[in-house]
Amino acid sequence: MDISPVRQSGRFFLDAAGRQVILRGVNLGGDCKVPFPRGGTNFPSDFSDHREVSFIGRPFPLEEADEHLGRLRHWGFNLLRLLTTWEAVEHAGPGRYDEAYLDYLVEVTRRAGQHGFHVFIDFHQDAWSRMTGGDGAPGWTFEAAGLDLTRFHRAGAAHVMQAKYDYAKGGRQDAYPQMSWGGNNRLPAAAIMWTLFWGGRTFTPDFRVDGRNIQDVLQQAYLGAMREVARRVRDLPNVLGFDTLNEPAPGWVGERLSYRHLGPSEDNPGRAAPGPALSALDSLAAAQGLTVEVPRLVRDPHTGRSRDVGETSVLNPDGVRIWTGDCPFERAGAYRLTGDRAEALDEEFFRTRGGRRITISEDGFGPLFRQVADVTRAENPDWSVFAEIDPYGAAAGRPFPADLPERTVNASHWYDSATLYLKAFDPNASFDLATGEKATSAAEVRDRFTRQIAFRSTRPAATFPGGGAPSLLGEFGIPFDLDDGRAYDLWAEGRRDPAMWDAHVAALGLMYDAIDTLQIHSAQWNYTASNRNDLMVGDGWNQEDLSIYSADQADAGMGADSGGRAIEGFCRPYARALQGRLERVRFDREARVFEVAWDADPAIPAPTEVYAPAIQFPAGFDLSIEGDAEAVVEARSVTVTARRPGRVTLFLRGR
Repeated sequence: MDISPVRQSGRFFLDAAGRQVILRGVNLGGDCKVPFPRGGTNFPSDFSDHREVSFIGRPFPLEEADEHLGRLRHWGFNLLRLLTTWEAVEHAGPGRYDEAYLDYLVEVTRRAGQHGFHVFIDFHQDAWSRMTGGDGAPGWTFEAAGLDLTRFHRAGAAHVMQAKYDYAKGGRQDAYPQMSWGGNNRLPAAAIMWTLFWGGRTFTPDFRVDGRNIQDVLQQAYLGAMREVARRVRDLPNVLGFDTLNEPAPGWVGERLSYRHLGPSEDNPGRAAPGPALSALDSLAAAQGLTVEVPRLVRDPHTGRSRDVGETSVLNPDGVRIWTGDCPFERAGAYRLTGDRAEALDEEFFRTRGGRRITISEDGFGPLFRQVADVTRAENPDWSVFAEIDPYGAAAGRPFPADLPERTVNASHWYDSATLYLKAFDPNASFDLATGEKATSAAEVRDRFTRQIAFRSTRPAATFPGGGAPSLLGEFGIPFDLDDGRAYDLWAEGRRDPAMWDAHVAALGLMYDAIDTLQIHSAQWNYTASNRNDLMVGDGWNQEDLSIYSADQADAGMGADSGGRAIEGFCRPYARALQGRLERVRFDREARVFEVAWDADPAIPAPTEVYAPAIQFPAGFDLSIEGDAEAVVEARSVTVTARRPGRVTLFLRGR
């Protein structure tokens, strides 16, 4: 299948004919965070092999590519947010690129184009690295920063499934609570790395490695890995550009040294996360081998919100030091050790320099975004930059940097936090974690989703350079192990009726309703080819299970839908390309009615294309058009050619 290049033009993505293109796709895939074949968190590891791993086979072995890409195309998607990691490219050491993996990644990207997929490449990370409970950066980055990753678990410096989990027992475990991995960004190891990555030159100007400041060592290596991928894919017509860095954490940039975040405050208006409420000073003390006691926030099991109930956590009770040499922050004058405690010397150390307030947006994200633009556009000047800031900051209204590269897309993420953390969904009793308000109907949930997504997407994008930019919801989705994996139990019992997915379909349908209302692009999280209906495994990473596909649900009787979960929730009609500009789109799943209206421009020499999946119209549909245009119905699609300028409205009504 030939694919026409799509490029950003102001607030739109346009194809070569000038049609407005709507990008609707998935993240491919959840297991790209970990090495192949046994690098998932469902396998024990001490990470001693971190320099020898391989990511060839993520997102799938090449011999399976056509099967998976064909299934995704059958479901109507035309976009892939294709995951890679810094570790996948440069795990062996600084400047030592995995050429075989790069060849593999290029081939996956090329085949995606053959199946009709536009691609933007995401250098993914969570909580800095696999060694700090997430994924992303290579293990050698800790060595460069003077940290001993073999001591992290004993020091309480990282919360890692492989060190906490009883693999013989399986299932859910109190030692590794579901969705607890995110707390690593506040624990010493990841927080130190993020702070050095963003602010090494500012905070630790004398911390040099082979003559370069540690910030330059880390950032230049990250950008170098991105450059290697960009060089390989620069001539592929289906590549749209690169993501800046998945869900970057700010470290301690902009924080008071002793500040503990217990809830929204003047210092930090965002909601607090469950787990230990650590200040930068607490973490620095623990990294030095001191035992630290801090408040511990608890998640309410009914609302998902974090509360201070007077509990505490003791960090590093065994007094294990993780530095291999001096602490660069102590050396720079942030604090000093006095006996068995750390004493703050400069409360403003991480947030004020020369009388100027330091912010992560302007001093961290902005410079990186511009460097990503420079590095990638040196290979292809037409590419877009898909930018995102930290999700907690975005939820609290943290602004994007003022000085953005031209052709920057707002690629922010959004999840319904209550569904994500509680792993349950009931539209008649749905909590807003930010406000505590309770929705009691699907319409109220839909309105909330629309407001929240707009806050993350269309509102910030309207302020981007050049009169605004496209919004592409880079991640959203649901855990499929709702209600302790009840649907999996039903599947194992032999159930195949769609009703087992009712809650999943309802949640996804409301999310896509909001996306349609806001007329934004989207990439659902996620499609994992290796996913299992196993609460220990899921997507193969930290017990997350958000994949719309599972190998355990492969069923030849389902045809091209084999392995799909809650397909009716995401496989929906939409306008892939418009001969003009979109005005309105709406789908009523229960009534089986789809409506799309656009301002038609017959000067555009290609028709409007509408995807019309059989799963939503099992008995077919009746088509009607308002406006001067003619339509042709093909397999799972309708093309409409306008004869005159003006509004055209298409209706599909299920029979």
